Amino acid sequence: MGKLFGKNGIKGIAVTEFTCETAMHIGTALVRVLSGESKDNRAKFLIAKDTRSSSDALESALCAGICSAGADAELLGEIPVSALAWNIREKGADGGIMITASHSNADMNGVKLFSANGYRLDEDTEAEIERLVTDLPENELHIQLKEYGKVTQCDNAVESYIERLEEIANADLKGLKIAVDCANGCTSSIAGGLFESLGAEVFVMGNSPDRTNINTSGSMHMESLMEFVVENKCSCGIAFDGSGERCLAVDENGSLVDGDIIIALCARSMKKHNKLNNNTIIATQANNLGLIQFAKANKIKVVDAPVGERSMVQKMLECDCSIGGDPAGHIIFPDEMPDADGMLTGIKLLEILKKSGETLSNLSSVIEKFPQVMLNVPIAKKFCEVWKNNNAITDVIDKYETELGDEGRIIIRETGREPVVRIRVEGKNFSIINNMAIKIAETIKEHTEM
Repeated sequence: MGKLFGKNGIKGIAVTEFTCETAMHIGTALVRVLSGESKDNRAKFLIAKDTRSSSDALESALCAGICSAGADAELLGEIPVSALAWNIREKGADGGIMITASHSNADMNGVKLFSANGYRLDEDTEAEIERLVTDLPENELHIQLKEYGKVTQCDNAVESYIERLEEIANADLKGLKIAVDCANGCTSSIAGGLFESLGAEVFVMGNSPDRTNINTSGSMHMESLMEFVVENKCSCGIAFDGSGERCLAVDENGSLVDGDIIIALCARSMKKHNKLNNNTIIATQANNLGLIQFAKANKIKVVDAPVGERSMVQKMLECDCSIGGDPAGHIIFPDEMPDADGMLTGIKLLEILKKSGETLSNLSSVIEKFPQVMLNVPIAKKFCEVWKNNNAITDVIDKYETELGDEGRIIIRETGREPVVRIRVEGKNFSIINNMAIKIAETIKEHTEM
């Protein structure tokens, strides 16, 4: 697989690329790194999974790795990522593993690793786990012990998680008629009951997982939800991804309400009620410039974080911030949950909608979205990072940045195993930024060809 860890854990084609053998080694390495050597009690790690058909096989492999290293594995079943994170804290576990490929299709799978505090592992810890998995001979990674671990089933993981959501939400959603699309994922069996318990009239869709249809609806495919909301005259629609992390919405007219709008609405409400820590939000380069301009107009500070949820959480903890997220709907409220939680985000948005007495389409005008042009330019591997020092490329970028000023921005980054330079230009005039993006792409291509 090459390098194991990406921005948000490990992911690959299930069983053939991200293999059961790799999963077993990860389980062993996780115990070696996180359990320590001075504890009196045997270490315990929690494992949760999404609804993919490959999740069971990977779960068994992880259990084998954990138990062979002398630790116990407790299985939580098919629950959202944040439910795992919360239960790690509640049960005093040494860490946890979520088996998921988040918003990817059913052919993919992977793992996300968590420490004892319920947060994603930091880069140094992941690097040590990766070293053990990829560099150590198997006879050094797996060693003989006097006693091995055991596997147990947890019966109350969902109940503990729902109780936490109801406790921190404390929302009254009576009078709202909503549609919820669960993406045939981890929220399928719990979302409808949760929103009904808060008083909403709820229509649930995408809640029939068959182990192959995860993410065939939900936040990755909003069309059915958009049509349903309009046809059934709903107040709005809420869509999750397969792992329960993302939350996007649809207004009463069937228009998309993305993460930028949700962040703006939540931040404005939190500021009004003195709950916006340090008067700051965390954003990434992926967020629309309209969110940045909204923050400026409302005298809210913005702190930049690298793309990727782990990096975002770390930045939020460093800055003691109470909200951050991206336009895809990964929105984090670290004072309440240690990881992105789609259902918590949905509850907060619906509570704002209910209290406002307005339509969601009216509320969505809280920010003015800037047009964006995004282009990808494949480059030869020998030009990785080198292109950044090419004067012809940097000169054209500098020129356009000066022309845009505060009314736009240019974001260019290299990404991917097969290197690609991603170009994004934002500004008020689509024709102008489109020409800029094309010219930048042509210049990069000209100077990075074989």
